[in-house]
Amino acid sequence: MSDTAELDPAQGDGTRSILLRIPAKAEYITLCRLALTGLAQLRDIGEDTMADLKLALTEAVSNSVRHAYGEQGDGHVDITYRLEPDRLRIEVVDDGNGFDPNESPPFAGDELSEGGLGIAIIKTIADEFEIQSKPGARGSRLRFTKVLN
Repeated sequence: MSDTAELDPAQGDGTRSILLRIPAKAEYITLCRLALTGLAQLRDIGEDTMADLKLALTEAVSNSVRHAYGEQGDGHVDITYRLEPDRLRIEVVDDGNGFDPNESPPFAGDELSEGGLGIAIIKTIADEFEIQSKPGARGSRLRFTKVLN
């Protein structure tokens, strides 16, 4: 499976969108960050905000890559970036195994197990957050928005 990207022409209000489809493999996460960096050059986004956005995006895509398709690893992840005049919206979608987004991260004794903090990190960074998934269902959709100054 190859990666694909589509850039929509700017709309009347200056909104730009990119749809990126990647194989559900860890080595493609960097490509997602590069697309974000390229799109962000259209606006004056501060270094701290950009670092936060890259972290949130990495966590969101990593969750799909790591958990959606189990051992087979055959699948894809769609990332939609929507740069509006005052905000950036990012949506990460897979059609892998669903999960319970309300389930707390697992603990081993007093320690948080590896992983488990990704959604909490995204919620902390984002101004808006939404997740759609459920155990036994196919696919997950995570959306987050960052208001830009």
